[in-house]
Amino acid sequence: MLDLKDLFELKIERPDEKIFRKIKENWDSVSKPIDGLGDFEDFLCRLGAIQGTDKPRIKNRTALIFCADNGIVDEGVSQSGKDITLAVAKALGCGISSACHLGAYANVRIIPVDIGIDSEEGIGGVLDRKVRRGTRNFLKEPAMTEGEVLRAMETGMDLVKKLKEEGTDLISTGEMGIGNTTTSTACLAALLGIDSEKITGRGAGLDDAGLSRKKAVIAKALSAYDFEAYRDEKERAFEILRTLGGLDIAALVGTFMGGAIHQVPIVIDGVISATAACLAEMILPGTAEYMIASHSGRESGTALALEQLGLKPYLAGNMALGEGTGALMLFPLLDMVFDYYSTGARFADYEIKEYERFDQ
Repeated sequence: MLDLKDLFELKIERPDEKIFRKIKENWDSVSKPIDGLGDFEDFLCRLGAIQGTDKPRIKNRTALIFCADNGIVDEGVSQSGKDITLAVAKALGCGISSACHLGAYANVRIIPVDIGIDSEEGIGGVLDRKVRRGTRNFLKEPAMTEGEVLRAMETGMDLVKKLKEEGTDLISTGEMGIGNTTTSTACLAALLGIDSEKITGRGAGLDDAGLSRKKAVIAKALSAYDFEAYRDEKERAFEILRTLGGLDIAALVGTFMGGAIHQVPIVIDGVISATAACLAEMILPGTAEYMIASHSGRESGTALALEQLGLKPYLAGNMALGEGTGALMLFPLLDMVFDYYSTGARFADYEIKEYERFDQ
C-alpha cells in the first residue's frame, strides 16, 4: 500500500532527448517543408522519446474512464442527481455510451472503472476498484481521507503498469461523475490561486440560477480552508486533492503519475483530467513531459490548466461531452499523421533537394 512518504519520494526519468532529435531528422526526410505538419510532428517526436524508441507505436491504445460520485452534489451544483453516474456507468459497461461509440471508431479499448460510485450494485463490464461510495460534501468537511486518496491514486498507477505489461502503447483519460466539474474547478482554483468565479462553468447544463449557486458553493468552500499554510508544494497539492477533489480525480492523478513512472504517454481530455494532470505534475515534477493534451474544451479552466503544464491542445471544437470523448477524437487524426510519417514519400523518391533546417 502506497503511503504519503513513498508518494513524495517518487522519482522519474526524463524522456529520451536523443530519440526526439532522431525522429525530427526522420520527419525532415519526408518530402514536405520543414515542420510542415507543425505540432503533429513534435507529437511523434515526444511519443518516441517517451517510449524510448525512434519507431513510435500508437496501434494499441486504451481509454481509462473512472466513475465516481461526489458529495458536493447535495448542494445543488448540478442539473442531475447521482443516479446518472450509475446509469452512464452501466452504459459504459455494456458498450453503448458516447465513449464506447467513439472509441469503437477510433480503435480504442474502453475500460470503465468504478472507483467510487454511490451504489453497492455490481455493474457488468465495469472494473470494480471502489474505494468508497462517493466522497463527502467538501462544503462541510474534507472530501476524502488521506488513505482514500492514496488508494485511488495507487489504482491509477497499477492500471497503467498492467496495461503497459499487456502491450498498450498509449492511454487516454476520462471520467464520469455528476458534480465533478465542481470538484475540478475548486481544485484548480486553489492550485493556481485564481478567482474560482472566473472559471466556474455550467458543467452538464446549469441554468443561470444553478450557475450562481455553483459559484457561491465553490467560493464559500475555498474560503473555509487554508491551503497556503502548506509551504511544501507537494503537500499543498495533495491536501487540495484530499479536501476538494473526487475519487475519479485522484485515480486520474495516479494514472498520469503512472505514465511517467512506467514511460507510457497519457492523453488529457477536458477540464477534469487537465486538473488531475496539474495535481500530478505538482506532486511528481516532470510528469507533464509524459502527457499529451487533446483538446481545449468548453470549460475555461482547461486552457489555464494546460498553460500551467506548458502543453498545447491539438483540437478545439468547444467540446464538453465527457467520458474522455475529446481525447478519443484525437486518435483518428494521429493515425493519419503516423501513416504519413511511416509511409509518406521521402525526398530520395523525388528529383528535388531536401529542405535545410536553420533553427538548430
